[in-house]
Amino acid sequence: MRAVVVREFGGPEVMELVEVPLPQPGRGQVRVRVAAAAVNPVDAVTRSGLLAGAGLMAPRAVTGLGWDVAGTVEAVGPGVTELAPGQRVVGLHDRLDTDLGTYAEHVVLDAGTLAPAPAGAGFAQAATLPLNGLTADQALDLLGLPAGSTVLVTGAAGAVGGFVVELAALRGLRVVALAGPDDEQLVRGLGAEWFVPRTAPDLAAAVRELVPGGVDGAVDAALLGVRALGAVRGRGAFVAVAAGSAPPALRGIRVTNVWITADGPALTRLSALAADGRLTLRVADTLPLEQAADAHRRQEAGGLRGRLVLTP
Repeated sequence: MRAVVVREFGGPEVMELVEVPLPQPGRGQVRVRVAAAAVNPVDAVTRSGLLAGAGLMAPRAVTGLGWDVAGTVEAVGPGVTELAPGQRVVGLHDRLDTDLGTYAEHVVLDAGTLAPAPAGAGFAQAATLPLNGLTADQALDLLGLPAGSTVLVTGAAGAVGGFVVELAALRGLRVVALAGPDDEQLVRGLGAEWFVPRTAPDLAAAVRELVPGGVDGAVDAALLGVRALGAVRGRGAFVAVAAGSAPPALRGIRVTNVWITADGPALTRLSALAADGRLTLRVADTLPLEQAADAHRRQEAGGLRGRLVLTP
């Protein structure tokens, strides 16, 4: 089968499309025939070597790329009873230290990381859900705010931020969305009560004008760090969504970092919300597997609304 890997770190040009043996599922595992694999920022920082340089992954000869997958169950290993060949599924490959990721024609995952694909959604749409949806859900869990609380979401028009806005609104939180000046209609449609353009010269002042005293918490999908922290009230809560982006815990604010983990039951719940139209699945474009390097270049250029998706 074909798969995209890197043997040395660098720009998109280091990505190789190679032929590798078909992986076989072990006990408790499932082989999925990949129909779609979303392209995420973590793929680029893996490819570039930033994660290895930060000590988040051990050196290895070959590194697979890709976290998100949507496809069809093709084979199950011993002990798997809840899934059967032919089922449409979504899943998350949450390990960095493997030879193969989801940029491939087939991938083997633990059965517990998979969920039914959202009913009514195409595979490309479904592939945008696992990593970004679970990151948003787990970030809000870490925030731990009761219904009626106020929360700032930076990068609210992005893939993670958009899910945070929708899930926060579903939890009864009142959302201040920070996004591009042209994104106000989009984020309000996702459930934001207030809007602040990211061009605001003083983010904290703009948020505090809307919510006197500051918001109860923030999910920092745009990685603004201390700029966003200033909008949070004393002894509030702050969640960073990427390694190294968490600011210091000033003014007694509880600062945490979401370290994403695969979670089949939570993904099943998110899939049902997407099927009901309460989570929006956004695809910027689809590309064949052999154009993975082009997908990385487009992602790194910025300006996308939704995810690029590879379709093996």
